[in-house]
Amino acid sequence: MFKREMKINFKSFVIWTAILIGLFLVVFLVYPSIIDSENVEMIDSMMKIFPEEMLKSFNMDISSIDTALGWLKSEGFVFILLITGIYSGILGSNILLKEESDKTIEYLNSLPVTRKNIATNKIICGIFYIILMVIIVGIFNFIGLTLSGDFDKKSYILLSITPIFSSIVIFSVCLFLSTFTHKTKKTLGISLGIVFASYFLNIISELGEKTEFLKYISIFTLADVRNVIINIAINPIMVILSVSVTLIFILLTIVRYNKKELV
Repeated sequence: MFKREMKINFKSFVIWTAILIGLFLVVFLVYPSIIDSENVEMIDSMMKIFPEEMLKSFNMDISSIDTALGWLKSEGFVFILLITGIYSGILGSNILLKEESDKTIEYLNSLPVTRKNIATNKIICGIFYIILMVIIVGIFNFIGLTLSGDFDKKSYILLSITPIFSSIVIFSVCLFLSTFTHKTKKTLGISLGIVFASYFLNIISELGEKTEFLKYISIFTLADVRNVIINIAINPIMVILSVSVTLIFILLTIVRYNKKELV
């Protein structure tokens, strides 16, 4: 059962991973040639024009983009968080539902497996692919940064782990919501909405004290990227919250899926 799920979801995993790797391959090939002393001065002058709150929302107040690692700490991790979040949301909303949409649920029901086993294998497969994507992209960027020059390895390794915390929560939430419908088209828009809404809430929460409370309802707050950049340490509370929320929604998913009337 698990091998079947790995095979079915392998193609989409490769596509989304290739998108991220392709993006950063371009960065490592092009960035050194466009960043020189003159361009750095021009960029630094341009940064002074923007409000501090806007720079803070992209971590540009604590990280200069004069190096590939500096770009990764600011705009780069925005792409990583968004793309891994989108992939996790789509995977969570489809991995259970596609059996009903593709009319293959009858085949699964004919096998000597329970609904709990079906859901468990799909959940393990989904989480495995999410973590594997983050690891592969992390290793690729580590190699790229090593070839580009010296960099703080500990800071980068910790940063490369952070997308896992937000992605597994997005996956589990979308997985649970998928148990309330029978069509993947209905959950696709919802999963993308959750990802982009969480991202914008996280951005807006950095714009001032009046909007700071919004970070508490944004899933991307769990990634805790800014804290890792400043303190070079992962907040254990964020890890505990991520794992706890994920487990809660996974348990709710299994309970709901066992009671669901399958088409």
